[in-house]
Amino acid sequence: MPAPQDGPLLDDAAGRLIRPYTVSNGRTRPTTVLDLLSLVMATGREPQVHLGPEHTVALELCGGPTSVAEIAAHLRLPAVITKVLLSDLVDCGAVTAHAPAFHDMPTDRSLLEAVLDGLRRQL
Repeated sequence: MPAPQDGPLLDDAAGRLIRPYTVSNGRTRPTTVLDLLSLVMATGREPQVHLGPEHTVALELCGGPTSVAEIAAHLRLPAVITKVLLSDLVDCGAVTAHAPAFHDMPTDRSLLEAVLDGLRRQL
């Protein structure tokens, strides 16, 4: 088993060696409102509280704007657990989180038709 500072406790053959909810101390509700498309970015401030290895890995993934979904995929954790970890990092000032910018642009029908055609060719 790797040392805690080596990252998430994973084994190539066995998979995750601890239950996902153990990572968040059983918490399932983040203190910060995040959705899968929220962009998270490190502030450069060191956390003043002790955080687990998954927190450390998540913080390392936030060098540039990174979505919650992407971080969850890298951590191999459920999105809800990833949101709890990221909200811990927001609470201690190590990262900031922002909703993605959506512009009020009308949907381009030709673009949607091209995407649909491409999907049909893949099936």
